Amino acid sequence: MSETAQFGSDLQTWKVILSYDGTDFQGWQIQPGQPTIQGELQAALGRITGETPLPQGSGRTDAGVHALAQVASFALRAPIPPGNLLRALNRTLPLSIRICEAGTVRSTFHARHSAIAKTYEYRIFRGKICPPFLTRYVHECAWPLDLGALEASAKLVEGEHDFQSFAASDPDLAERRQQAIGNRQQGTENGTVALEESTVRKIFSSQWELRKNEGGELVVYRVRGNGFLHHMVRNLVGTMLDVGRGHLAPEEISRILAQRSRSAAGPTAPARGLFLHSVEYPPED
Repeated sequence: MSETAQFGSDLQTWKVILSYDGTDFQGWQIQPGQPTIQGELQAALGRITGETPLPQGSGRTDAGVHALAQVASFALRAPIPPGNLLRALNRTLPLSIRICEAGTVRSTFHARHSAIAKTYEYRIFRGKICPPFLTRYVHECAWPLDLGALEASAKLVEGEHDFQSFAASDPDLAERRQQAIGNRQQGTENGTVALEESTVRKIFSSQWELRKNEGGELVVYRVRGNGFLHHMVRNLVGTMLDVGRGHLAPEEISRILAQRSRSAAGPTAPARGLFLHSVEYPPED
């Protein structure tokens, strides 16, 4: 990310990294009459610059989902230094949304289309009483979990698979199909749009780990892949928790993948335990 740029009347493409508590928001994407991360960022840009570009996020996190390092891109004409924009946004945005980095990038950069990998983290609290300052950010599980079985099930989703069994119906799919048609007509179609039309994804790593925490312990699932379907991580977690409780054998994960049916998999884990951990881009970005 460049920290300097030649400012003038031409549009400059910006890349910002956000961290947010998603509890009080209806997800990333703007919805009429509802508080959203995208809506808050657009409104803040309008108050600061007088321009209201629609920030494009690396992914549309759901209602109640958090982010440690979400990435957004947008274009501005305002000749504002990166450091000044970062400070102004953090003065204007709600305290539950923070801008960690801001800078100008190449004009072809797009927060979603340019991404090559994402990492999500899901946090589960195990203990007698969940501390009140933690409860918004974890899924509380009172029952015993077999960590060996969880880890065995996690390894079975590594590699390239059709994850239709772990995908919820995507409310934005029709919109993206229309976008793909427009891109083809303009000759600007890219691999990311084509990927979104498929339910095949490649998982680079999938693992569970145990972390000590005051008053109990955190069981954390971390997964890194080239893309994720709607509710995919939460559906994976919900199904793996059935494995950890002994309701399913670890090898059942392979059978569920092969069935390509959402009804074959387990429940959807609550949104509050999920974090978008990080997004990766090619070195030039």
